[in-house]
Amino acid sequence: MQWIRRIDQTMFFWCNHRLSSRTLDRLFGWITHLGGALFTIICAVSLAWFAEGEFSRIGLQSLIALAVSHIVAVLIKRKVRRDRPFRKLEQVKVGKFPLKDYSFPSGHTTAIFALVTPFVLASSPAIMLVLIGLALLVAISRVYWGYHYPIDCVAGGMVGFLTAVLVVLFMHS
Repeated sequence: MQWIRRIDQTMFFWCNHRLSSRTLDRLFGWITHLGGALFTIICAVSLAWFAEGEFSRIGLQSLIALAVSHIVAVLIKRKVRRDRPFRKLEQVKVGKFPLKDYSFPSGHTTAIFALVTPFVLASSPAIMLVLIGLALLVAISRVYWGYHYPIDCVAGGMVGFLTAVLVVLFMHS
């Protein structure tokens, strides 16, 4: 278990310090919010209520996946109680809005994967790559800004993805 923490911290510092640049600050400053509650909920609700046909169905799947995955992530956070990197480690570059809740799993990463997965499952390979790439950038941005360790984002991505897959399967049957 100790070697996993060492790898996690090494990857954290590489992303949080080595990748640092003004261009990435601007890019990740914008991208990180794509996994936030405001953006993900507005997207899912807008598609579920205002789109037609398949987009409406996929929007509803995303909305349900968002809600369920959020509950799962909050329960895990309360059980694991992992402190955020900027609270535990020294010399961490932190974004403008340091969060007070726990770090594991990443809620932003959970949310973006819950949002995009129903679209990924129903789209062409080109769209799939764009959506998965976007979700991965949100996850990287969370580490870049010092909010999460890489494992927090991997776990959040898994929670969001698996929840969305289960929702799609349940609604399809």
